[in-house]
Amino acid sequence: MRDAPLEFVTAMAAYGDVTRHDADGEPVYMLNRPDLARYVLKENGTNYTKDRTPDDAMLRPLLGNGLLTSNGKEWAAQRRMCAPAFRLTEVERFDQVITDAARNLLDRWSDGPDGRAVRVDHDLTALTLTVIVRAMLGTDVGAIGAGFGRAVDAVNRFIGHYVPTDDPDPADTARRYAGFQRARAFLDQVTRVIIAARRSGGGDGDDLLTSMLAAGHAMSDTDLRDQVLTIVMAGHETTAKALTWTLYLLDRHRDAARAVYDEIDEVLGGRLPTAGDLPRLTACRRAIQEAMRLYPPVWLISRRSVEADVIDGYDVPAGTLVCISPWTLHRDPRYWDEPDAYRPERFTQERSARHLSHQYLPFGGGPRICIGRHFALVEAVLALAVLLQRLRLELVEGFPVEPEALVTLRPRHGMMMIPRPR
Repeated sequence: MRDAPLEFVTAMAAYGDVTRHDADGEPVYMLNRPDLARYVLKENGTNYTKDRTPDDAMLRPLLGNGLLTSNGKEWAAQRRMCAPAFRLTEVERFDQVITDAARNLLDRWSDGPDGRAVRVDHDLTALTLTVIVRAMLGTDVGAIGAGFGRAVDAVNRFIGHYVPTDDPDPADTARRYAGFQRARAFLDQVTRVIIAARRSGGGDGDDLLTSMLAAGHAMSDTDLRDQVLTIVMAGHETTAKALTWTLYLLDRHRDAARAVYDEIDEVLGGRLPTAGDLPRLTACRRAIQEAMRLYPPVWLISRRSVEADVIDGYDVPAGTLVCISPWTLHRDPRYWDEPDAYRPERFTQERSARHLSHQYLPFGGGPRICIGRHFALVEAVLALAVLLQRLRLELVEGFPVEPEALVTLRPRHGMMMIPRPR
């Protein structure tokens, strides 16, 4: 699981719908069927907590007790506070924020010398960071974006790797921990600057941070820091990775790319998209949804049972770690024809309606489904439409592309691509 997590969860799924292995002396149950995922995440979700799970262990050192890591009544209160800002109607108000940021990146890619390779994954991280901070927190981070991408990499490389008690490479762990400490300090500084900027603005904005500041005495400085950093991290990282994998897959599948280009040309006619264009940008949306099927940004979901339970006939003692892998569910041939193929047409309205509940989990499921899922899809579709209006992205010849399962599913070596006029 440490050395090759994707291969491990794939091999475990081959044993059956419910599997068990031992890790650090405790049993780990893995569920490899959509209805079982639905049972744990939704139907009996109150019996399964994120407390003391790998998700919690990875995220809490950085995010504290924010929306992603809190539980029970505390989580419910945080969710109620944040939810209004992430409704679809609210998200669509920020279409110009998204398209302006995407156009700036498009111009930068277009202005470079012919044949120049760009680090797509880092540039998209800077783009999505700019968008989430402007839209949700009412602040512009400017040039911090590129440094933020490097900091996220350093954080992921430490918190995304399991280190056993008998560490086989303590020197490497120490190096990664030092990088994590520097990155966390940088991210804390960015968060403090954002909060200070909004406080000095007098609380006149209509963004989420204004709402949290209005809570005043109800939120300590630590609580505020945890929520802001959670929103910033969760609100940009997964979207950046979804866009990265989409651009890679469109380069590898020219027919799918042509459908996207033709749609962009027909719907937009050279102008920037708006939220009103979203219902017609269906090829763009399907291209992203299929990329998230093959490369789900969150590749593993973990919960711990509160009380003893029975799942598919198997006894699950209280305190048992139970895991669901979107990576394996999304590639299960029982539910997907040619599961390893990139076929965006799987997500036409008609075919999507036939998907089983919890068969497709790019944003998780149940009450804890990602609060920012509408924001992520609106942002990804509009950004993709802008970036591909004038350019196509071509993978550097011979560049190695390999998924790496850390906190999110990211390209191990980054993604170097050449912007070409189309």
